[in-house]
This record gives sequence, C-alpha cells and structure tokens, in this order.
Amino acid sequence: MVDFREAGEPVDETELAIEGALRPTSLAEFVGQQKVRGQMQLLLDAARIQQRPADHILLSGPPGLGKTTLAMIVAHESGRPLRLSSGPAIQHAGDLAALLSSLTPGEVLFIDEVHRMARSAEEMLYLAMEDFRIDIMVGKGAGATSIPLDLAPFTLVGATTRSGLLPNPLRDRFGFTAHLEFYEPEELERVIERSAVMLGVSLPPAARAEIARRSRGTPRIANRLLRRVRDYLVVHGRTGADIEAVDAALDLYDVDAIGLDRLDRAVLDALVRRFRGGPVGLGTLAVAVGEEADTIESVVEPYLVRIGFMGRTPRGRIAMPEAYAHLGVPSVDSVLGFDDL
Repeated sequence: MVDFREAGEPVDETELAIEGALRPTSLAEFVGQQKVRGQMQLLLDAARIQQRPADHILLSGPPGLGKTTLAMIVAHESGRPLRLSSGPAIQHAGDLAALLSSLTPGEVLFIDEVHRMARSAEEMLYLAMEDFRIDIMVGKGAGATSIPLDLAPFTLVGATTRSGLLPNPLRDRFGFTAHLEFYEPEELERVIERSAVMLGVSLPPAARAEIARRSRGTPRIANRLLRRVRDYLVVHGRTGADIEAVDAALDLYDVDAIGLDRLDRAVLDALVRRFRGGPVGLGTLAVAVGEEADTIESVVEPYLVRIGFMGRTPRGRIAMPEAYAHLGVPSVDSVLGFDDL
C-alpha cells in the first residue's frame, strides 16, 4: 500500500483505514472539481463503449485534493483492478519493467509523484505508454542485445504536485491532463457533511462551516479536522458538535481561525520577524523553521500564497501586508524597531 501521508506525519493504520473508508467510489459521489469530473466521465464512458482501456490520465495539483481518489474511481468505474506505486519507489528501469510486465489486461496503474521517477525509468515508460511494449537490454558492452517484451494494454494514472518537472515527452503521452483546484468553502461543507454521516457525528450547518473555513481549501485536511472534532466529542461523551466544541477541538490542535497550523505560523513568523519580511530563499527559510524545503514548498507555501500572506519573487519569498496583520505586527517599521527611535 502506498503511503499518502503529509511529510513528517507518523504512521497510524487506523487513521489510514478511516481515510480510505471516507473516499468516494464513483464520480457521482465525488464532490467538487466539476469540470474535471465531467471530462473524466466522458473519457471513461467512451472507453467502456469501445471496450478498450481508458487513455492514460495525468492529474496535477496540490496535495490532498483527490488525485489518489480519482485514480481509484477510474479503476472502479472501469471494472478493472488497481495497482499502486510511487515515483520515488521506481529508481531503476528494472523496477518499472518488473511492475509493467506483471500487469493484467486493462489494469489501472497509479503512480503517485510520477515526476520523481528515475530518468531511465521515464524513458522506458515512453514506449510502454505508446506501444505497450518495453525493450530489455541483455548483456553488456558490444555483446548487449535488446529483447522486446509485449505488455498487456493498461491505463496509467499519474499524479504530480509539480507538473513543471515532468519532461515534455512524458507529459505528451498522457491522453488527458487535469489540474485539480482548491475547493470552495461550500464544496468542503458538502465533503464534511458526507464524512460526518459516515463517522456518526452530528454537525449543524454552523459547525460544518467552521471546519470548512479552517480546512485550507483541501478535502483531506477537512476530513482530518473532522476526525479530531470526533475525537473531542468521544472523550467528552458527546455525539454532536456545536460551534463551541469545534473551536475547542481545533484550538487544541493549534489550527487557527483561517486554517493556519503551527508550521504555517512558524514560517510566517520567521519571514516577518527574523528576515524582516524578505526576500529570503526557500532553503534559508526551511532551515530557520527546522523543516524540509520540499515540505515548505508543497504543503505550506501554496496556501499562504493563495490567501495573500506570502509572495514569490525572483529574489525569494516575501511577506505580504496581510501576514503582518495576522501576526499582530502593525508595520515593517515596527519589526525593524524604527518606532522606538
């Protein structure tokens, strides 16, 4: 099973099982991404009518928006088995050859973070996606020979959080490319309403709206916060949550009124106070908060940029006026100490 946790998050098999149970199993159940759902439905219906595997699909967008869930839906609605893998696990052409040669006809292969595959594996994947065959080199040096190996027709669903890192030859071999957008609060409320029913939690509209407001436009985070609210209710012997219970539960986990957590606030605080609003390089900022640069770039930064708290410039990251206001710092001058002069 592929691990789709956020960076640094500990393994919890129960939580992973619950997260899997909350995933919709059809496009009709999938909330949000209306345009992408319509495009995928057409693609799957056409493949079913023509009795062929669906075209290869590339899903891009920030973490937690439903790329893995959509891959599972592709397999479910096609009536085909699903094979899960990830780019970092495919570091040699032999790894990919073993994976591809074991696929059954029509099987759906999901590769998460496909942009992180080894270059030799990417080059092998070109031929596999286009002609459903691979060439295996046998021997070394002048005596090496290439043996073609036919593959069963399959559908590749690739997911990436950084589509710009995909080489053009690989991107061009996907028959359909979709970019998933952040969710609106109303869409997240529908996600939370569905998940609350499955978890047996009673939530009035105001409580659903409050969780949605703190979910950063991301269904995965919405479901995670809902589970923390559920835990709070269980401990306090309650079956339903009002707005006060939601506030108490999420405040306990350091999720503030607009969804910023401890790491988000640490990044903003370092940017505003330690680096005087920037510009500062991503690597320097990551060292300052004791986190990996990839985590800052893929998990923290997209939301801060989206809500207007951080800007990206050729010289580095900068803090926007809204960040100063959120931290209670009235001006850049006050950070520099000019107000005391």
